[in-house]
Amino acid sequence: MPLPDSFAAWLVEHLGVEPLSCHPVGGGCIHSAWRLDLADGRRLFAKTNGVSSLPLLEAEAEGLRALATAAGEAGPRVPVPLACGLAGASAVLVLPWLDLSRGRFAADELPWRRLGAALATLHRHSLTRRCVAEDRVGAAFGWPRDNVIGSFPQRNGWEADWGRFFVQRRLAPQLEHLVRSGQPLRQGSVLLERAGQWLADHQPDPCLVHGDLWSGNAAISGDGLGVIFDPAVHRADREVDLAMARLFGGFPEAFFEGYQETWPLPSGHRPRRDLYNLYHLLNHANLFGGSYVGQSQACLDALLERGMGEGWG
Repeated sequence: MPLPDSFAAWLVEHLGVEPLSCHPVGGGCIHSAWRLDLADGRRLFAKTNGVSSLPLLEAEAEGLRALATAAGEAGPRVPVPLACGLAGASAVLVLPWLDLSRGRFAADELPWRRLGAALATLHRHSLTRRCVAEDRVGAAFGWPRDNVIGSFPQRNGWEADWGRFFVQRRLAPQLEHLVRSGQPLRQGSVLLERAGQWLADHQPDPCLVHGDLWSGNAAISGDGLGVIFDPAVHRADREVDLAMARLFGGFPEAFFEGYQETWPLPSGHRPRRDLYNLYHLLNHANLFGGSYVGQSQACLDALLERGMGEGWG
C-alpha cells in the first residue's frame, strides 16, 4: 500500500530513510497499526490515529522510554520509540518492528519463566533508575502526567501514601464514572473507605509498573526473548502488574514462578490481588459495559464480605 505524501515526508524527516510501503496489521482496538517497509531493508511498526490522539501516543512513548530505562539489559525487551508526532492529519508513533511469535514457544515454559524474572528485575531496578520526567520527584506513587488505561483516562499526579493513591486516583474515578453513566455499584463508597483501611499498613516500594499487563501486551519474540508493550505506566505497588497478569489468563504459571524466584512477593499479596484487579474490572465496565458491570459488583461484594479476614498488610 502506498503511503500518503505527508506521511512519507514525515518519515523521511524523522527517520532519514525513505519508506517504500505500509501494510495494515491487526491487534489494536484504539489506533490503526501498520508495518512499514523501508528502502534500507528495515521494517518498522507504526500506530496512527486522528490529530486529537497525539497526547495518547505521546503518553505511550513516554511510558515505553521509562520502562526501557528501568529494564536495562537484564529486564524484558521494550520497543523504544523512534518517532512520535503529527504527520499531516494523523498522529503517529513509530516503533521497532518485532517478530512476536507467541505460538512458537507455546509449549516451552523457559521463555515465560525468563520474562517473569526479567519483570522482577525491571521492578527492582526502577527504584534507582528514573526517567527524565521524574528527576525532581522523591519516593512517591504516581506519574508526572495523566495517561490512559485502554482508552479511559488514568488520573496520576503524586502521592506519598500508596493506599490513598490507589483509592483516590484509581478506584474512585472509575466508580464515579459508573455513577455518572447511570450504572452505580452498590456500596461503592463503603468499598473506598474500607480499601484505604485495608492498605493502611501495607507500605510497598514505589516501583515503575507497566500498569496494563494482560497477556495481549506481552509476548515471546521470535528469538525467544520476552517483550512488553502498550503500557499505562506509573509508580505503584509492584503487585499490581502480577495481579493483572492473572486476571484474564494467558500467562503460564512459569511466568509467575520466574518472578517469585527473582524477587518474591510479600505476605498478603493474594487478598490484595482481588482489590487491585477491581480497578481493571471497573475500567472494563466503563469501557464496554455489559457483563463487566456485574463482574465488578461481584468482586466488590466479595471484597466487602471478606473484609480483613485474610490479612492485607
